[in-house]
Amino acid sequence: MTGILAIAIIAYLLLTLVVGFYSSRKIKHTQDFTLAGRSLSAMVVGITIFATWFGPELIMGVPTLFVQSGIQGIITDQFGNSLCLILVGAFYARKMYALRITTINDLFRLRYGKSLEMLTAIVNILTYFSWIAAQFLALALLFQLLFGLPIFLGIALGSGIVLTYTYVGGMWAVSITDVFQSVVIVVGLLVLAVTLLSDAGGLMPVLSNTPEGFYRLFPEGVGVYDWTDHISKWIYLGIGAIAAQEVYQRVLSAKGAKTGANGAYISAGLLFVVGALPLVIGLASSQLYPELMLMNDGQSIIPAMVNTYMGMPLKILFFGALISAILSTSSGALLAPATIIGENLIRPAKIEITDAQLLRYTRLSVVLVAIISAVWAYMNTSIHELVVNSIIPMLVCIVVPFTLGLYWKKTSVVAVWWGIITSALVWALCSIFETRIDAALVGLITNILITVGVSYWSPDNSHARYILNQTAHLQQD
Repeated sequence: MTGILAIAIIAYLLLTLVVGFYSSRKIKHTQDFTLAGRSLSAMVVGITIFATWFGPELIMGVPTLFVQSGIQGIITDQFGNSLCLILVGAFYARKMYALRITTINDLFRLRYGKSLEMLTAIVNILTYFSWIAAQFLALALLFQLLFGLPIFLGIALGSGIVLTYTYVGGMWAVSITDVFQSVVIVVGLLVLAVTLLSDAGGLMPVLSNTPEGFYRLFPEGVGVYDWTDHISKWIYLGIGAIAAQEVYQRVLSAKGAKTGANGAYISAGLLFVVGALPLVIGLASSQLYPELMLMNDGQSIIPAMVNTYMGMPLKILFFGALISAILSTSSGALLAPATIIGENLIRPAKIEITDAQLLRYTRLSVVLVAIISAVWAYMNTSIHELVVNSIIPMLVCIVVPFTLGLYWKKTSVVAVWWGIITSALVWALCSIFETRIDAALVGLITNILITVGVSYWSPDNSHARYILNQTAHLQQD
């Protein structure tokens, strides 16, 4: 029976590679590789964002937090994801699309200059290693569970598969496979949820068999620290991921500004609704098979339950869904930093560079990012911690100047420098000394205060230059 499952999974992985090679025929220019020719519909944009953010942590990590801590354990992921995408659709998507740019760091170049473009590009690139590593680690844990592969071999195999079809097909491959993989994810989780709830006696018995306060949304205490801890859970993804390149890579791939914004709203709804399925599955699994919570700190409860207690058709369907989630997230995450490297580090460094050369450098950047992320995955053990840690640099350093650059004319270049450097130092010190208030929250507040304060103290004419730069850029586009 294991052989049948292995054959099914191998066939699925080969199909993914075929899609990647098929998509390569659509790639004629760099923009085809990075933005799919700006031709995606709102539904495809929404599905690709959903597929990119519906990663293994939502199936393997978050359900365990839900079982252990109830609603309080899933605010960061279940609520934060949707909050972020609603904010992107409402306040960011149209403004970014109107600029006709490729990365968020292009905005930093137009608004603040090339030095801040390079600094924020490096920060953004560094954030992705941890997130991609989380996906590679999840694949390795899955291959270990199913086939007994050592973790290092699983990481190498998983990263090689993702690297191949992302390198070859770019955003076209990511978009096409995301649509197919999203269908597999939803169908697989729905069938598993129905099957498991039937074994458990229905949905209501599972939901009611929980400790008191399990569904409490707000903190139990009323003290300052209770609320700062609660706010921190919301802002990690709810605010920190607002500046995530992989979101705008899809929004900017849309046919128009409104289409991109609507895609963000669609993805917010999909993530919240479909994201509830693993929570119910995890809760039912913990009640029916509590011994599985001891495996890999509970991260393998759902895969282990399916592998141990379910029939072969459901195994194929579920593991196809799980692999779909991992591959979708991995490929999107891999393409984002590679695009930043090409557009914001290599292009500015080479005065004369052809589009063909830029495309080649961007593809080579995919390889570099994959290798570093694979090494990082081998050095870590927690999927959820890798995901959360990947957000911190964006939350502390990038979100504030990104938002103010779009909305506040008085933001000065020197203020942004002071804000980024000071907030990073404050976050580092708070982390070292383990302050009672979350270090990332302190860093975010510091960035806001410093950037606004220094902008008033040391104003400049950078916004006027921004208008000129924007006009020149649009004329060249």
